Amino acid sequence: MKKTLLAMAVTTCALSGAAFAQSSNVTLYGIADAGVSFQSHVNGGANGSGSVTGVTSGGLSGSRWGLRGVEDLGNNLKGIFVLESGFDIDSGKSAQGGRLFGRQAYVGLQGNYGAVTLGRQQNALYDLFGTYDPMAVGPMYSLNSVDNQFNGRADNAIKYTGKFGGLTATGFYSFGRDVTSGLGGEVPGHFKVGTNFGGGLAYASGPFSVGAAYDQFQGSTLASADLTAKRAAIGASYAFGNAKAFAGYRWMQDEVTTGKARHDNLYWLGANYKFTPAFTLTGATYFTDARTDSKDSWMFVLNADYAFSKRTDAYLLLGYVKNKGNATFGVTGNANTLPGQNQTGAMVGVRHRF
Repeated sequence: MKKTLLAMAVTTCALSGAAFAQSSNVTLYGIADAGVSFQSHVNGGANGSGSVTGVTSGGLSGSRWGLRGVEDLGNNLKGIFVLESGFDIDSGKSAQGGRLFGRQAYVGLQGNYGAVTLGRQQNALYDLFGTYDPMAVGPMYSLNSVDNQFNGRADNAIKYTGKFGGLTATGFYSFGRDVTSGLGGEVPGHFKVGTNFGGGLAYASGPFSVGAAYDQFQGSTLASADLTAKRAAIGASYAFGNAKAFAGYRWMQDEVTTGKARHDNLYWLGANYKFTPAFTLTGATYFTDARTDSKDSWMFVLNADYAFSKRTDAYLLLGYVKNKGNATFGVTGNANTLPGQNQTGAMVGVRHRF
């Protein structure tokens, strides 16, 4: 009798373990992206600036690997987590300041009315505007080159994300957006230090999509806690046949970056065309209209992409930045050139998704 009961207990545990395994899963995923690039007038040369040629990580997508998990808890409730690590494939070093999971690290619950997550997470500009940038807010040659808050992330964040048919809604609040900068937030008696909040809405119907987002953060030290950086953006895209058009606008008022008020407007237009199922050509232009100084800038981008498969593609990036006054924009970001210098960039790369 004891042997029979023991056998039944072992069988029951095995079956329950199998059932549990069927209700939860963890996925390993990632992107490896690198190429040979050229940039003229890069800040830091022997005479102040010079050209640079070499292997560069992340032409179209930031190289990364991650773990994504979900468990079915019943009644349409799920436990979820993401741990995502960025890295520079040319050197093997961790990106995002050397963080192990610098791209994302969160855990939460997801149900019929959306998901609530806790941890290091993307802001609303990042979540929504990959749809409205012709270059999908890549690491370079994109919106991220002229405003890196389109790739913004925040530590210590609580976030809501919900999808209801064609409508997507998101909102978040961070108690300290960057624990490595200054006091990093969460300072006793000084709740404003490093705080960050924002949200957005997007709606897609057939070939048309439109979205808007807002982001605001405070300075990360006691001296700058009352300074704010505010951004509001709206974008749209429309697909017709083998083509897709994009347009957008972003307003910014930033007291944090330079310690004094800066106001500028950013406009962009672009389109892509799929000549064959494998070959796509994308063109885009970005104009920064500086309202408080003479730092206007134009950036023109052309990208030719050929997909060998669903996972592997090769690409050619071409870009030109025309700076006015003391502007220092380049194809890979601000402060990439000496004030007022123009820049030409090119990159031939390979990207693999897994």
